[in-house]
Amino acid sequence: MSTDENSLAREAADAAEEVSDHKALDVAARFGFGVLAVVHILIGIIALQIAFGGNGEAEPTGALERLAGGTAGPWTMWACAIGCFGLAAWQLSEATLRARHLPTGEQLSKTISSGSLSIIYGSMSFTFARFAFGGEVDSSESTRDFTASMMGSPFGIFVILAVGGTVFGIGVYFVFKGMLRKFRPELRHFEDTHRGALIEVLGVIGHVAKGIALILVGVLFFAAVITHDATRSTGLDGSLKALTDYPFGTPLLVTVAVGLICYGIFALVRSKFGRM
Repeated sequence: MSTDENSLAREAADAAEEVSDHKALDVAARFGFGVLAVVHILIGIIALQIAFGGNGEAEPTGALERLAGGTAGPWTMWACAIGCFGLAAWQLSEATLRARHLPTGEQLSKTISSGSLSIIYGSMSFTFARFAFGGEVDSSESTRDFTASMMGSPFGIFVILAVGGTVFGIGVYFVFKGMLRKFRPELRHFEDTHRGALIEVLGVIGHVAKGIALILVGVLFFAAVITHDATRSTGLDGSLKALTDYPFGTPLLVTVAVGLICYGIFALVRSKFGRM
């Protein structure tokens, strides 16, 4: 690429980054973090109910079904869809426009992490929109159907492994992000305060718990490939419910459930006071 072309590309990227700094995207992304907070808290509550013998779907669609109830359900779903779309767009700008200012190693890490989150939040926005239209969505069933269809295609196994590996990798990323407190730069106003210490504890527990949950989902994708049984791939709800079949599984399920609630509270704080 010539010098002039490089210059034009940089100018275009700078212009796009300036657009992405618009207040509207900031508000939408913050609202998106608030939506994520509510979804994680609801998933954690449902998981606790399951741990103590109750029923429910401990997955995003199970949480959305509770949010969608009532006459204001469709409007709530549309608002949440817009929020998640804004959050996905913000993460995409982080992965592309802002990551280019980082050193090469950090740039690659930021592109992978924020790019993956952009896809996840974008899919959540789509799911919210489907609920707004009155459609019914079952994450576990969709995951099984996807895995089964991929197993019937020539290169489907590699797609399943890629998806499972990506989910597993994001889970590991969240675990280390929590353990190493890499989320600290995302917050402001709370440094060196008692309130900040509490929020940091919520961040550590929440990120690690979310990471464990995602790792379990990734493991089930691998299990489906190894056994050539698509029913093994059951998404978040199936992976959490499967814990109750193992010794000490119920205490682990309770721990993950509480951790997801902690992550939801942390995300709620992030939506208000986070650095964007």
